[in-house]
Amino acid sequence: QVQLVESGGGLVQAGGSLRLSCAASGRTISNYAMGWFRQAPGKEREFVAHISGGGGMRGYADYLKGRFTISRDNAKNTMYLQMNSLKPEDTAAYYCAATRNTAGSSSLRQYDYWGQGTQVTVFS
Repeated sequence: QVQLVESGGGLVQAGGSLRLSCAASGRTISNYAMGWFRQAPGKEREFVAHISGGGGMRGYADYLKGRFTISRDNAKNTMYLQMNSLKPEDTAAYYCAATRNTAGSSSLRQYDYWGQGTQVTVFS
């Protein structure tokens, strides 16, 4: 079992930045690729970014246009999402997830473990 706990969400003005963290426990986290997803009210959960177990491969949703950066520190069992130039449409609950597919995936169905989410609200 892998336990995931997100933190770092909050209220931010449009154009601002936030850094989300996802603390993992329970297994050797470098054996898992990890990802960030988000879900806005009334919408389906959508892919944001993923990173391979060793951190060498990363993938991003096209709509981000380079505003977000995913990273991980396996020594600290933690993954991060640096979010810059935030927009009101980025408002959502953000979830981290882990998958045994060590290359990572943009598909929710590939992920085995999920955190409880952290809320990000961007106001204009």
